Amino acid sequence: MQDGRNWPTTPTLSYPGRAALGSSTVWRPESVVSARITPLRLECFEQLPKHARRCVFWEVDPTALGRDDRFADPEFEKEAWLSMVMLEWGACGQIAVPVREHGDDQDPEHSEAPCVGYALYAPPGAVPRAGSFPTSPVSPDAVLLTSMGVEPGQPDTLARSLVAQAVADLIRRGVRALEAFGRTAEAEELVDHRTAPPDVRSVVQPFGDCSFDQCMTGADFLLDIGFTVVAPHRYFPRLRLELDQGLGWKAEVEAALDRLLQSEQLEPVGTGAGRVDATG
Repeated sequence: MQDGRNWPTTPTLSYPGRAALGSSTVWRPESVVSARITPLRLECFEQLPKHARRCVFWEVDPTALGRDDRFADPEFEKEAWLSMVMLEWGACGQIAVPVREHGDDQDPEHSEAPCVGYALYAPPGAVPRAGSFPTSPVSPDAVLLTSMGVEPGQPDTLARSLVAQAVADLIRRGVRALEAFGRTAEAEELVDHRTAPPDVRSVVQPFGDCSFDQCMTGADFLLDIGFTVVAPHRYFPRLRLELDQGLGWKAEVEAALDRLLQSEQLEPVGTGAGRVDATG
């Protein structure tokens, strides 16, 4: 595990997290035709869905908190964690923001609309829950993909596009790999944490409103987009995407999106290296 203060400066389709789907109101004005994916900035924190703002599943180690099973203000704790990671390491997330067909707010950076999708990632030393998994530790050359969410009614390509944008960001920063702890279908057996096997009890232990079945990414989704299993486990395998291969994977995703745009006779909202646009 990396030390939390010594991070490198350069170093599904099943839905990845069920709770993030239904926990916030979906913003669906008639004029929205697409979503633009941009790095998460701290001033955009309020645009995250309610569950994402309050979820501290990855940001706390339940075994280190004694009897406390929740924070008085989890939203404050989540914002503080994001602020720390951004200050020490840099951008640690991507958000998909609706873009209107017309109007002055075509640039999503100036829109207050809730995002329709997000992906968060960080060095493993900044993710306390990572040490609880039986398939830990995360490789020292990798960044950890923690949580994702896509609002209902969005295209199937949006979750892939969020990961593609994260890949592009990490490649530019010299990161060699993206890893994630996946949640298999068999993990549904562990919803009652009191009967869970000892090696996964600290993983499935709920914390406040957060639980593994709500806040983890589906292993099937990760496999579908090109991750491979590097540490097998019945419930929580660790998967890895080599980013020297990510350029080719990202190109395939962008080509698929281009074909979608052409078939719908729509124009991409934005252009330029490292940007992926998902059409609604």
